[in-house]
Amino acid sequence: MRFFAIAGIAVTALMTALSSAPVAAQQWPARSVKLIVPYPAGGNVDGAARIIADKLQTMLGQPFIVENKAGAGGLIAGEAFAKSTPDGYTLFVGANGPVLFAPEIAKRDAYNWKRDFLPITSISMTPLVLEVHPSVAAKDLKEFFDLARREPGKMTMASPGAGTTNHLLSELVQSTLGIQWVTAHYRGNAPAINDLIGGQVQFAFDQISVGLPFIKNGNVRALAVTGSHRASWIPDVPTFAELGYKEFDGQTFTGLFAPAGTPAEIVTKLHDTMATILKDPAIVEKFNTLGAEAVTMTPAAFESYLEAEDAKWIPVVRKANIKTD
Repeated sequence: MRFFAIAGIAVTALMTALSSAPVAAQQWPARSVKLIVPYPAGGNVDGAARIIADKLQTMLGQPFIVENKAGAGGLIAGEAFAKSTPDGYTLFVGANGPVLFAPEIAKRDAYNWKRDFLPITSISMTPLVLEVHPSVAAKDLKEFFDLARREPGKMTMASPGAGTTNHLLSELVQSTLGIQWVTAHYRGNAPAINDLIGGQVQFAFDQISVGLPFIKNGNVRALAVTGSHRASWIPDVPTFAELGYKEFDGQTFTGLFAPAGTPAEIVTKLHDTMATILKDPAIVEKFNTLGAEAVTMTPAAFESYLEAEDAKWIPVVRKANIKTD
């Protein structure tokens, strides 16, 4: 009799647990939600996180709190996120480097986005712009590449960090065209653009949001932008694709992720809410001010996009032997 009583209690507990899981998901969020950002406050990814946090809080009725966890190219934040409980109360707002490249560059199996991250939606896309110091004797992209061929190793490119999309695009261009320049790595976009303006380096593949003010005031000259269409902020600047270089399409994405194992009801609710937010004209304008386009994808479409980016850029990382110092 005692055995059957214990067995009955166990079955009851199991049934309660199984039945309460969907209820908990349906009631989500019942408390504050944390958005982990793998960069310091003030950058593009942090800005995107804070834009959506405010709207998520308004629409879902609970605080969405941004937690900046910078370091190791995003590896610290990514590893902490991958270990978090998949209950919808810890989310990740990440970009190319922390999501796709950081474990490969660090040569550590700290996490793998395919295994540990559940894509919810893209948030924004930011094109890159090839910008040169005014002293560079190249008025267009062809002249720039010709100059690099004539003077291998003479020009220096300002990179905001090893393994960033900026850096990988630079490596892809050199490898594809058989040209060579020096790469100077900085700790972020700000010191890189400062040295470009000062003439200590000659050019950069820069986030358009960073370079735009300096392009407009003549501190640097824009030669080409990435992306499938011209950037609305500098419509006179051609794309790499229209100049015959379709393979040089490096953009920075920001995206929203949940830990693997998060209930489907929560993922669906988050995606649907984000789709509404990213169509709001006021939100579109806020991203426009950042030099980014608000872009929403279904979880499946976002996963396919990440697969394609992974397949394109990880070989570049390996071929260039990019690794942390």
